[in-house]
Amino acid sequence: MPVTREEKATQLVELKDKMKKAQSVIFSQYIGLTVTEIGDLRQKLREANAEMKVAKKTLMRIAAKEVGLPDVPEDAMEGPVACIFSFTDPLSGAQAAFKFSKDHDKVKLIGGIYDGKALNKAEAMAMAKMPGREQLLAMFASMIRSPLVSFASICSSPLTGMARGLSELAKKKESPAA
Repeated sequence: MPVTREEKATQLVELKDKMKKAQSVIFSQYIGLTVTEIGDLRQKLREANAEMKVAKKTLMRIAAKEVGLPDVPEDAMEGPVACIFSFTDPLSGAQAAFKFSKDHDKVKLIGGIYDGKALNKAEAMAMAKMPGREQLLAMFASMIRSPLVSFASICSSPLTGMARGLSELAKKKESPAA
């Protein structure tokens, strides 16, 4: 059944509101999941303070343009697409979807928008694999609590891993492609 003009206007307002509030938007394919699996994915996203919204790609592009986000390339939105909005941590939605995709191969991250820039598939996947805020805080806490015995232990300590994670995050923010 076709979507009426009024329904499209309502969806557009909702998409714009979510895009304004979100710290990141990830585009995902989901076709082939059962209704139960989609419900499970939505639940995992809610637990990560993220949300999935399915809408027409044209409406997604119009909403992004109207809220001042970059144009989303055609290849970032192939096939049926859902938007995953991350509200508190920009990585949370991508990470929850990526974790879910390990058991459900129908879920694929295909692009997104973060920090005012459009992301391609590889960048969206890299974002999903980065340690999140909670993981970095846990690494920092364990680093503080663990005794530093020797130089060898420093090189393989959580401090080194945390430093690498922060360094990668800084590089991603500074790179023009990210």
